[in-house]
Amino acid sequence: MSRTLPAAWLLMGVALWLAASYGLRYGLMEDARWVGLCGAPGEHWQCQVRAWLGLSIHFQIMAWAGLGLAVLAQFVRGRGGWWLAALALLFGVPALVLYTASIAVFAVVLAGLRLVRQPAA
Repeated sequence: MSRTLPAAWLLMGVALWLAASYGLRYGLMEDARWVGLCGAPGEHWQCQVRAWLGLSIHFQIMAWAGLGLAVLAQFVRGRGGWWLAALALLFGVPALVLYTASIAVFAVVLAGLRLVRQPAA
């Protein structure tokens, strides 16, 4: 298998994940109708997801998880490091979109650098 095929699949996956993250941001977190519907606690499961996301944004859980995985991926050799970097992107991309860009940008850049690193000879 060529080296470009997994990279193309990863790029398409990241683009889809980015689109899903923006859909979550503008469809659930910033939509004014959810503010009114979520005034009464416990009526909609979407309100529980919105509250959980609000807490994870406040405590920057996704951004720190992505950064930790990206730093760890720099030290793990082989396919394990590659998968850790892909997992760091899984946390880092939504963190970029969901208001924690100051930390998540480092996670995404480090994960991207690990993903394009040439394997040791």
